[in-house]
Amino acid sequence: MARRRKVGNLLALHVLATLYQRPMHPYEIAAEMRGRGKEQDFKIQWGSLYTVVGNLEKHGFIEAERTTREGRRPERTVYSITDAGRDECVDWMRELVGAPEREYPKLRAALSVLGVLPPDEAAYLLRKRAEILAHQVAAEEASLRAADGVVPRIFTIEAEFGLVLLRAEADWVRSLVAEIEAGTLSGADFWRAEHERLARERQE
Repeated sequence: MARRRKVGNLLALHVLATLYQRPMHPYEIAAEMRGRGKEQDFKIQWGSLYTVVGNLEKHGFIEAERTTREGRRPERTVYSITDAGRDECVDWMRELVGAPEREYPKLRAALSVLGVLPPDEAAYLLRKRAEILAHQVAAEEASLRAADGVVPRIFTIEAEFGLVLLRAEADWVRSLVAEIEAGTLSGADFWRAEHERLARERQE
């Protein structure tokens, strides 16, 4: 079971990981994360960055090292990671990498009530989804090819993982569409009959 963290926002983990490199001020942390495309890896609420930084400081995971000022710009506080912050970051990483945790994708929730849609409409929408996924797969493949030999693989493994998931979803969705359209999906006859019954009742 996952530990309850004092600062449990995934943005906090990435702030700690970024400060692992060197001290930075929050604006610099955000620029570093954007430059590395971190918003592709998890949902980031950039507006909460300063709150996360403040909470990390409150719990002793980072500390203000100095303040800087450039021209007429407001003062910026440079933060560094503490020993406690390093321990927290490493412990959190061990948990995330080594212990699978149940996740709840929106598609899974939608599939659990797919019967709300008529079979033909469901198949049409799933086919459109598969087409979009195919474009995303092609884009990710092109991005990884461009990075091959230029960027060390350790910096692209999260993109590889994302690509594996995209391919798997696209393949599975296409197979589901084929079953719906062929009428071989178990329960498909009842599904179709129920929608035909509802359509007749609306017309009466």
